[in-house]
Amino acid sequence: MTDVNKTIEALGQAFEEFKATHTQELKALKDGAATGDLKAKLEKVEAALGSHQKEIEDAHTKLAAAQMGVGAGAAVRDKEYTDSFNAHMRKGDVQASLNKGTAEEGGYLTPVEWDRTITDKLRDESPMRELAQVQVTSKAGWSKLFNMGGTGSGWVGETDQRPETATPVLATLGFGHGEIYANPAATQQLLDDSEINIESWLAAEVQAEFAEQEGLAFISGDGAKKPAGILTYVTGGANAAKHPFGAIKAVNSGAAADIGSDAVLDLIYGLPKKYRQNARFLTNNLTIAKLRKLKDGQGNYLWQPSAQAGQPATFHGYGLAEDENMPDVAANSLPIMFGDFKRGYLIIDRMGVRVLRDPYTKKPYVLFYTTKRVGGGVQNPECLRALKVAA
Repeated sequence: MTDVNKTIEALGQAFEEFKATHTQELKALKDGAATGDLKAKLEKVEAALGSHQKEIEDAHTKLAAAQMGVGAGAAVRDKEYTDSFNAHMRKGDVQASLNKGTAEEGGYLTPVEWDRTITDKLRDESPMRELAQVQVTSKAGWSKLFNMGGTGSGWVGETDQRPETATPVLATLGFGHGEIYANPAATQQLLDDSEINIESWLAAEVQAEFAEQEGLAFISGDGAKKPAGILTYVTGGANAAKHPFGAIKAVNSGAAADIGSDAVLDLIYGLPKKYRQNARFLTNNLTIAKLRKLKDGQGNYLWQPSAQAGQPATFHGYGLAEDENMPDVAANSLPIMFGDFKRGYLIIDRMGVRVLRDPYTKKPYVLFYTTKRVGGGVQNPECLRALKVAA
């Protein structure tokens, strides 16, 4: 178990070493001296910073999971159904009366706790699930209604007539689903002879595959048989004209292939005040490495490490979320998103993970064809801003 207090202390020490080394590197560059050794040292210190920060975040995740009652040691509350599930996964012999939610084609709805545990683990691995609003639905699609304004009003005296005023205009936006799947396999002898926990093994396989696929889709998915990624709603993107409120606005970085602290300030204050209270940055690890080196006018570093478990590292005082699916800093890329993601992006989970046990297709292996329908899209572009690398 990670000693969080010691890790936070080590993180602070690493950050002080980072600042000292970076200052030396800047001085060497100014003096025209060699910087190779300093660059190597700086890279080592940055790696330590990232490692300590991840340890703190992982410790917080484990604590939160324990409090929620999920994880390896959690008690299973739907024991009868779980036993039925395990019997079916090993041998295919399950009583019809326990086959809850089974479709005519032979689908098998997985235990509720197993389904919930996978969702919780996906949230841990997918920053967008942590940041965005997640809506569970039992329907094939999801639509939201938007008030486009237009309500009329007027001033009247006590006895004046009250003529009819203009009626507001409404618009709808649909959020469709795509189907994500995994198809892990195990030999029948392994299932027969071993004491493996079928639920845990299958959940781990599904989690790894689903997290990778949906994580990418939430950022850059085109919306065709998958979620519409958040970056596609930025001005000039494939879904920029889709939302009734318009596109997500972009702020230029001020340089053709780099970012600066002034541009990030423009990004922050380009967002309306009412959305800044719960706003966070979303970017990848390479961009975070660049942000760590930025300073304000007094020479203070704008990136600050976590002060305690459960708190993210901050930049300009706002939390930083890391997602490897965000683009790197390059000409015309969108490496940073900023805003209130809870109000800005919606993830739709079609209720239930389904597993089809297939012992025939790839003998002697038993395939476990597992599917889940997932959708996503921007529900309010006014809550979000993007930083574009451009002069």
